[in-house]
Amino acid sequence: MSEDIKKTINELHIYEKKLLKELESNPNATPEEIAENTGMDIKSVMSAAGSLASKDIIEVDKEVQKTYSLTDDGMEYAQKGLPERRILNVLANEIEIHMKDLSSSTGVDKKEANIALGWLRRKNWAQIDKGVVNITDVGKDFIDKSGVDEQVLDYLKANSDGVKLFTDDLVEGFKKLTGRKNILSIKKETSHSFKILPKGEAILKEGFIIQEQATQLTHQHLKEGEWKSLQYRPYDINAEAPVVFAGKKHPLRVIIDEIREIFLNMGFSEDNGEYVESAFWNFDSLFQPQDHAAREMQDTFYLKNPLTCDLPDDDLVKLTAETHETGADTGSIGWQYDWNEDIARQSVLRTHTTGISTKHLYEHDQPIKMFSVGRVFRRETFDYKHLPEFHQVEGLVCGDGISYQNLLGTLKEFYKKLGFEVRFRPAYFPYTYLSTESEIYLEEKESWIELGGAGMFRPEVLKPLGIDQPALAFGMGIERLAMIRYGVEDIRMLYKSDINWLREVPLDSGVRL
Repeated sequence: MSEDIKKTINELHIYEKKLLKELESNPNATPEEIAENTGMDIKSVMSAAGSLASKDIIEVDKEVQKTYSLTDDGMEYAQKGLPERRILNVLANEIEIHMKDLSSSTGVDKKEANIALGWLRRKNWAQIDKGVVNITDVGKDFIDKSGVDEQVLDYLKANSDGVKLFTDDLVEGFKKLTGRKNILSIKKETSHSFKILPKGEAILKEGFIIQEQATQLTHQHLKEGEWKSLQYRPYDINAEAPVVFAGKKHPLRVIIDEIREIFLNMGFSEDNGEYVESAFWNFDSLFQPQDHAAREMQDTFYLKNPLTCDLPDDDLVKLTAETHETGADTGSIGWQYDWNEDIARQSVLRTHTTGISTKHLYEHDQPIKMFSVGRVFRRETFDYKHLPEFHQVEGLVCGDGISYQNLLGTLKEFYKKLGFEVRFRPAYFPYTYLSTESEIYLEEKESWIELGGAGMFRPEVLKPLGIDQPALAFGMGIERLAMIRYGVEDIRMLYKSDINWLREVPLDSGVRL
């Protein structure tokens, strides 16, 4: 006997041995017969069969037998006729019926009449012209002749115990009835049969003893000495363990927590802001003109409730207005238009987290190192790289001596901790100067990918806030980072409940500190 067969016999459960022994004496035994002869319940028999099949000892064949019969509605149709048949019978005498009179003229209720109209047209028994139902030549031919589906109804009515198979001449009618709701009742009966495979034959040829086996050594066994006489079932330490899908954070949450940890370790504090913000903080405080394209309804979500938000103190509002109109004392000429306080009061769903930075600058003393991570909202069209709701991260540093070199150094350190090589290129943003875009290198694609924007806040942003120290700011979209990290081509995948993808995403956070 090969070592494999010996090993397999030693690892067989007592139920598996009983089932195999029963099949040896009665190869055609059903699961029910095996359960009765061995004293096992049917669930244990099927469990043992499945285990033996997984070891290539036996083969399990499954057969599903369907029995078709009529439901209560189906029996009513068989006795009274299908709705379209009852309408056809009336049309045979009246030739045409106005649709508004269809139910009252035929005795078919309105719901069934609507369904019947569809079947009348499908069977070409009638046609509708200007609200009038007319019988067709085909319909006239079927006045005294049953359709194939009606023949099946009659057949099932005569065989009330159910039918397992239909003759060839009834198959088409059966298919038509299956396309209608609540006419056919389908009862499924599943049967199993077993066949011993060559490996099972080898095991039976070698033989084995059926006896109870212990699966664990207990304190009671040791205390009373039972362990000496017990037969212990062997364990295969090399057997594959079941896959366990442990609970874990969503991939987006992993990256958000990673970014938060990086910022906190770099000495930043966190500010979350509010989802609903005034246009003043979302746009005006960033020196974005009130006729800017981004402020149009097609780009921004404006709210009806609340319709407006309170503005900050009058001095800040006045300085912001002057800066927009003339540049005030910033050295700029401003945007040269009449700034409107009512527009600034409009309430919006924030379109970025940069408004949190200006509000934080106004409400806190310098020096400042602040970051924010949160959802932002824009009127984007759904596609593989755009969503109307996504996450953005923002960084802000303000204090004496802060320069553009500090900005580049901060960005390099931030992206290094995320695990990326970064380079910079000039860019334009309405509220920063100098401005730059950060690009990261992807080795697998051998290319550089733009990931975020950054710059030094303009005097037109800082001076109305009462800030006389330089400030740098940078931000990026988290979904874009997630798509790169997890190899996702469609941004919508990050929000789909795709359990297989969520299970496959690595459990570790990927923090690179």
